[in-house]
Amino acid sequence: MPSRFAFPAMAMAFLPAITALLLAPARTTAQQAPQPPQKDDPAFLLKLLRQQASPFLNNILDKPDSFRYQVIYTRIDRDANNVPHFQDYSLRLDPLEYFNPASTVKMPLAFLALEKMDRLARYGIDKFTPMLTDSAYSGQTAVSRDTSSADGLPSIANYIKKIFLVSDNDAYNRLYEFLGQETINKRLWEMGYPDIRITRRFVPMNEDQNKHTNPVRFVKDGKLLYAQPPATANLDFDFRRQVLIGNAHMDSHDSLIRTPMDFTRHNNVPLRDLQMILRSVLFPASVPPRQRFHLTPDDERFLFRYMSELPSESVHPHYDSAEYFDSYAKFWMFKAGRRPIPPYIRIFNKPGWSYGFLTDIAYIVDFKNKVEFMLAGVIYVNSDGVLNDDKYDYDQVGYPFFSELGEIIYRYERQRPRRYSPDLNRFKLTYDR
Repeated sequence: MPSRFAFPAMAMAFLPAITALLLAPARTTAQQAPQPPQKDDPAFLLKLLRQQASPFLNNILDKPDSFRYQVIYTRIDRDANNVPHFQDYSLRLDPLEYFNPASTVKMPLAFLALEKMDRLARYGIDKFTPMLTDSAYSGQTAVSRDTSSADGLPSIANYIKKIFLVSDNDAYNRLYEFLGQETINKRLWEMGYPDIRITRRFVPMNEDQNKHTNPVRFVKDGKLLYAQPPATANLDFDFRRQVLIGNAHMDSHDSLIRTPMDFTRHNNVPLRDLQMILRSVLFPASVPPRQRFHLTPDDERFLFRYMSELPSESVHPHYDSAEYFDSYAKFWMFKAGRRPIPPYIRIFNKPGWSYGFLTDIAYIVDFKNKVEFMLAGVIYVNSDGVLNDDKYDYDQVGYPFFSELGEIIYRYERQRPRRYSPDLNRFKLTYDR
């Protein structure tokens, strides 16, 4: 049981400027009216895949009930002013077919954390200011050091780096605690994502513990700049639709339970929402104002950099390339077989893997061949039907699925005609190494 933190009385004076946030205009990088949704043509994507699919991929496509795959391919065409226009093509897209979003939920939390840091700038803090996490409730843990950072101290910036570089779980937990369960969900619902449900950290905790989030302090040179009190969420999630998956599962005591695993109260984010959340940050002017995160130009460049940086290019944090190879968090095209990523290709993405589900939400750019497109996909690879046993078909089926499907779309993008060649300089970045 963690020791309880005696919270300074001065911190209670703070009231978050929620109203100011909601009324503030979103910053965008291009003058462009939000685009009306284009009509999807599911037959197009399936036909494209079938024309080039290997027997391996065809076998997956033939068994949608087993593999529960969903895919969104987004074609991007620029006009004479380099304004991007988007056309989605989906395969089995269904917001009611549950998949465990795993680490993909870290992506919106990273964006929300930067929003909140901008609101707190008046206290003299920013994303690089050391953030100390304290404990004030059952199950909570404190953080005062981060050996992976340049100064040995934790910060919002370093947590976000680790989330995108290697999908660090503790970094997600700390952003969850900084934001609070209620703020996370209400803000995403207000942005037009009513089906999102983010209810838990990635550490064993019950529902009550996940409703309670830690007090945090921002300090610099030993001086307290801002203190945030602990928070308790008071939300009514809709758990009426039961979600059961698999034939059996291992419980918390490693005992085999011969019933499906219950995901009713787990995190939930539909694939379309994940795709639109990523698009709203990469191309904010292409979505309605309510769906734009309030990010400064510096925040955008920071996100672009670490969404696309490879572990070998990171100085702080530093990663062992034997474990965190460059395609470690890049499922599309490259993770299967640990294929090297050409220097002229960059992938801005967030993957997730858990309980046999693999998901990746990506914007892929080829600077040499002037190619850009988005891919979002999920597949379930658990041939024995037992969940929570850490025995899944990731290497044999999941990563090869992402590799082949991504390659088919990439080859198609390389050869398809474009009226205007895209100017992709906005996404050319300088990396740590």
